[in-house]
Amino acid sequence: MVCYYLGLDFGTSGARGIVIDENQNQILCLKTADFPAQIPYYWQRGLDELLSQIPRYVTQKLDAIALDATSSTTLLLDKNGQILSEPLWYNDARGKQYLEEIKSFAPENHLVLSATSTLAKIFWWYRQGLTEKATHLLHQADWLGFLLHGKRGVSDYHNALKLGYDVESLSYPSWLENLPFFSLLPNVKAPGETIGEIIPSVAEKYQINPHCLIKAGTTDSIAAFLASGVKTSGEAVTSLGSTLVLKLLSKTKIDDSRYGIYSHRLGDLWLVGGASNTGGAVLKHFFSDDELNDLSQKIDYNTCTNLQYYPLLEKGDRFPLNNPDLEPKLSPRPDNPILFLQGLLEGIAAIESQGYKLLQKLGATPLSQVYTAGGGAKNETWRLIREKYLQVPISISANTEAAYGSALIASGLSISNLS
Repeated sequence: MVCYYLGLDFGTSGARGIVIDENQNQILCLKTADFPAQIPYYWQRGLDELLSQIPRYVTQKLDAIALDATSSTTLLLDKNGQILSEPLWYNDARGKQYLEEIKSFAPENHLVLSATSTLAKIFWWYRQGLTEKATHLLHQADWLGFLLHGKRGVSDYHNALKLGYDVESLSYPSWLENLPFFSLLPNVKAPGETIGEIIPSVAEKYQINPHCLIKAGTTDSIAAFLASGVKTSGEAVTSLGSTLVLKLLSKTKIDDSRYGIYSHRLGDLWLVGGASNTGGAVLKHFFSDDELNDLSQKIDYNTCTNLQYYPLLEKGDRFPLNNPDLEPKLSPRPDNPILFLQGLLEGIAAIESQGYKLLQKLGATPLSQVYTAGGGAKNETWRLIREKYLQVPISISANTEAAYGSALIASGLSISNLS
């Protein structure tokens, strides 16, 4: 029997669904849904819209579904499974006022000591008295999964990282167990682990195979990483979007709050990441898309400008340089716009190189290959400049859709098989 696998991705402005075949090499369909607002009603409506769009000859052969969503977007449920208050979105920093209290019991420099961590959010709820009526804390991906499998209080260890879950021991640490709201925290599974079969009423509504499995998912950024096809330590994905984001598959776990570096577990390996404020936003500040395309083709990438820019739109960076007062370096500015653009591209490439060198200095696996995602991935001249700086092969990611990464998880991609 032919089997198909569905990956669902819920981002900041909409959702996508991708179905792949059992060989993981053919995308059978890609469906989208937009959100007019970021509230659970519209998430649920988006889920309904995606499932309704998939052809019935496909849904009837779905073997498994996995789902990703934004990291640290959090909800509280009561005993009836109803949402208690508005969700706290991934960038909600209202828990900042309680960070000093959290510091009194959390380890020094721990990832949860951030105003936007999941733990800071639930601590804010606790101080408002909202946890008294709650029975479960769920992340966005957990709640959407709950609508499919019906089991409350189940998460995965990627989403649970910013809650304080110990991804080395695969258990909650003792300092969390002593908190008064510990009973609300979800049961944590490995991404790809089966949670249960799809709810019969959901299967009937969308004509989905009634034995379709719902598997533990992941965060949107990790799903996008998995979609790239990276499988070996030393391979990395650079996202050239508005900012510069580096993610390296490493045999060594690296956590360093000085640079905003932390590690997600991928089987026996670690996904080590860092992000700089430089990136495509700087380029688009000075050039239109048409100018970027036209001028890039006129650059002589074999000749270096030696302008040594550090391209930022405003002062301050955290990675690879941790200096909130770091001033942008965008001068001298040549009269020739081709040279100015080349200097910017070289400057961002230099920062990318410094970032991977810093990860290696801190103990990560040496870089061997880079895949590129984001809008900047299409710029061939930039790719050639970056190869000069990084001294490793650089190519465009075969797939950049997070939904594809979740589909891989649904199909049985075992992150424990990464090497």
